[in-house]
Amino acid sequence: MDKHTILVLANPAERQLAMLEALAGDPNLAVGDNIDAFTRAAADADVIFSWSISGELLERVWEISPRVRWVHSRSAGLDGVLFPELIESPVPVTNGSGLFSRSLGEFFIGAALFFAKDFRRMVRSQEAGVWDPFDIVEVAGQTVGIIGYGDIGRACAARARALGMKVLAVKRHGPMLYNMDHLVDRTFGPEGLGEVLQQSDYVVVAAPLTPETRGMISDAQFARMKPTAVIVNIGRGPVIDEAAMVRALEQRCIRGAALDVFDREPLPPDHPFYRLDNVLLSPHCADHTPDWLERAMGFFIEQYGRYVAGEPLQNVVKKTLGY
Repeated sequence: MDKHTILVLANPAERQLAMLEALAGDPNLAVGDNIDAFTRAAADADVIFSWSISGELLERVWEISPRVRWVHSRSAGLDGVLFPELIESPVPVTNGSGLFSRSLGEFFIGAALFFAKDFRRMVRSQEAGVWDPFDIVEVAGQTVGIIGYGDIGRACAARARALGMKVLAVKRHGPMLYNMDHLVDRTFGPEGLGEVLQQSDYVVVAAPLTPETRGMISDAQFARMKPTAVIVNIGRGPVIDEAAMVRALEQRCIRGAALDVFDREPLPPDHPFYRLDNVLLSPHCADHTPDWLERAMGFFIEQYGRYVAGEPLQNVVKKTLGY
């Protein structure tokens, strides 16, 4: 069997790249963060691994790699990975879906408790040396609506259930009448989004970014939410209309927001989110456990083992759907 060639889109100085020495069969590797790093190896490459770079470089590398049979993306999000030529090709694309869901589910629980117990007020009073008793809220019995019920959504649902919360889910393909998920009280199709927003005390946005989901939560949707509701975005920033969310928060149309993803990252220093006291802001690190990069690299190494053995790959994405 011919030796495999892998093009790794990454800064060559990243330390996790050393783990690639464990790849089965000692493949040829070309690693780089510019097109010049791949011009010699591209003609023979059968795998493209988008480790920390995608977008324009991935498209350019694809154009010069006619023999590629598999593309893998470290991240779960695919909005910077998929482009028309790749979507239309028969080449499978896999991603890191599921690797970081537990931590994101915990972030949702942390956000829910942050607002239910008003931890910001507690810290503010503590720092001021003020004894300030107040009523808090129990999350048990409250409703969480999960928009985008994939692996991250299920991780949130499992943890919400453990705290006695009611779970509603919105799935792109609507409710299933068979094999119902025991974590969910009711499943809705996209047409049920408004009903879920009206009922939810917490709205978790975990949907992928596609043409259909971009801006799907905007002024009309915020108007349907409870004034006591909290929105949590752990999916992709542009799924929520950011300007509409700022308006809803400034005008106290909703209680608050916990955000890990944004339209622009890093968030500009003059952004309103920094000054709003009803926002819990995470700089896109809610899934950055101490070993998250090692886990991501380990998954690729396992996937490559399946690839060379001719076994089915895991996390094969539906390219035309965008997830």
